[in-house]
Amino acid sequence: MSSPSAPAPRLWTLGGFRDDDWVHGESAEALASNARVILPLAAYLGLGEEVRQAARDRVGVLLAPGEALDKIVPHLGELALVALAFPAFNDGRSFSKAELLRSRHGFRRAVRATGQVLVDQLPHMIRVGFDEFEVSHPVLLERLEAGRIGGLPHFYQPAATPADPGPRYSWRRNPRGQEP
Repeated sequence: MSSPSAPAPRLWTLGGFRDDDWVHGESAEALASNARVILPLAAYLGLGEEVRQAARDRVGVLLAPGEALDKIVPHLGELALVALAFPAFNDGRSFSKAELLRSRHGFRRAVRATGQVLVDQLPHMIRVGFDEFEVSHPVLLERLEAGRIGGLPHFYQPAATPADPGPRYSWRRNPRGQEP
């Protein structure tokens, strides 16, 4: 008995679902089609300088959790997109990479989450700087189609995307910690 296959990933952004004009390629040959191509790190680093410059607005790189962000830092000006992989729900290394891309390296182009993009992780992904998501999880697809992102509206820790403005620490302003 075979298990039902997961739905094909759909691209979701903060503006909703949209057509994905990027394709995943495995090697430099994928660039010959003039499509926008996301290449694995090794394939991207194997491109010559001329090829990288010629394809700068239509090439992205996919980083696996174990691959160092530092390898693409010198090339961030050439990349139109950085895709960060989540191969398993319990591997959060790509969260840190997204936050570092935004805060330390000032990367303002697309940062995409691929792989296991799950319901409870989406609000956190948005906070650390992801702005595109390849979604295939059925429950998350259903919630996003209904316009429900989920998550909590208030945060104590800083992030690439600040929390909504509003009253903060009201208990500190009241005598004896009384609620307003």
